[in-house]
Amino acid sequence: MSETTPRVPSEFEKAAADAQGESLAAEFWAFLAQNKKWWLAPIVIVMLLLGVLIFLSSTAAAPFIYTLF
Repeated sequence: MSETTPRVPSEFEKAAADAQGESLAAEFWAFLAQNKKWWLAPIVIVMLLLGVLIFLSSTAAAPFIYTLF
């Protein structure tokens, strides 16, 4: 008879189990805070705003967007 001992999860497995419910935005915010990369925030915000403008340019809101420029 051999007894099996329960396997101890690694640090990586523990971290993955803890972060399972995190959203992409929360994970990115944690990355910015932990690594002190605050200069990335304005770049990402501008890219998101441009993406929203591009998306809205193909909708009925296009005439209102064109007046901004």
